[in-house]
Amino acid sequence: MEQQNTQRNAVMTILICFLIAFIEGIDLQSAGVAAAGVGAHFGLDKPALGLFFSAAILGLLPGGLVGGRLGDRIGRKKVLIISVTLFGLFSILTASVSSYSGLLFARFMTGVGLGAALPNLVALASEAVSEKARGRAISLMYCGMPIGGIAVSLLASSALASDWKVIFYVGGVLPLLVIPLMMWFLPESRAFLATQQADAQIEKAKFSDLFNAFFRLPTLLLWVGYFFTMMVVYMLLNWLPSLLMELGFQKQQATMVQMFFSVGAFIGTIVLGVLVDRWKMKNVILLMYSGIVIGLVALNSFETVTGMYFAGALVGCFTIGGQMVLYALGSQVYPTQMRGTGVGTAMTVGRFGAMAGPAVAGQFLAMGNGATGLIATCIPGIIIAAVLILILLGTMQKRAQAQA
Repeated sequence: MEQQNTQRNAVMTILICFLIAFIEGIDLQSAGVAAAGVGAHFGLDKPALGLFFSAAILGLLPGGLVGGRLGDRIGRKKVLIISVTLFGLFSILTASVSSYSGLLFARFMTGVGLGAALPNLVALASEAVSEKARGRAISLMYCGMPIGGIAVSLLASSALASDWKVIFYVGGVLPLLVIPLMMWFLPESRAFLATQQADAQIEKAKFSDLFNAFFRLPTLLLWVGYFFTMMVVYMLLNWLPSLLMELGFQKQQATMVQMFFSVGAFIGTIVLGVLVDRWKMKNVILLMYSGIVIGLVALNSFETVTGMYFAGALVGCFTIGGQMVLYALGSQVYPTQMRGTGVGTAMTVGRFGAMAGPAVAGQFLAMGNGATGLIATCIPGIIIAAVLILILLGTMQKRAQAQA
């Protein structure tokens, strides 16, 4: 009976976390899809549009840092409910503001909610199952994001999205509808509850523990790896449709490439999640970063619509799927009592890259540089991230052998 309850709780946890990730996927791509309408409505040039993209990503910084820490302190479920409420309300507000400053504030606060939710989603999914199934659990949860991206791409190509505000209304109402499900059916992490019960015997983890002699090097390597990877991911999430239109593709074709990006992301998230549990992490990392580089080269090389569909799917497969791999890796680096803090802080540092990517891209294009040059500049950062993550894996392996 206890085993059945555990399995039921695991299924319910992953299902509800999937729904929240799905809604996050809608919101994360909504800015890119609605960019043309937002730019026309507020009269924005490319640098101003880049700041619009970066506002939500800036909000992810304090959100991830505080949300992960609070999740370790008061519980993953409580923080998740607060976070979902926050990004639901401010997504609705995004469609209601009348000024550019109000628009930036609404996107920033939406990002705070999104940022606080994600480390707790990763922690809940990873702690709902055994260690051997952790990669699959996180991938099943996280694949909601690319599916949300597919949904928003389909919405953008329909008559409903003739008004850009519809996208943000949808991204705001859906999370508010999920809150009752979370309150009634989402179980708190058993691993978290166990650490709470053991508080009398075990000292609570502190933020400074990320920099003690044992975790300092893995933390720094994970941070820089997250930074460069997420810089590329968010640049593509926000600018891909605009870059494709600059290359001569029509808006509908660019939107379809964005949808193929999301389809590839869904496939990559599932496949890489299975490989995390079955392969050595080193092999998964090598595959992931090689795939990102090949996808970027393909975006710069193909000239036909069909070729771009393939390139978009390839990049989506390994960037979004690869982001899930990094989250799974972060959950392996840190123990339960500091998992939310560790993963949330790494995500926060990664968000600096995510914030910089769209803003730098806007400035790069405003200076008269072409889309192909922008895509090519992403490759060195990806190579740096790959090298640092491989060094991290080597460090973890040596420590595991020393403890054995």
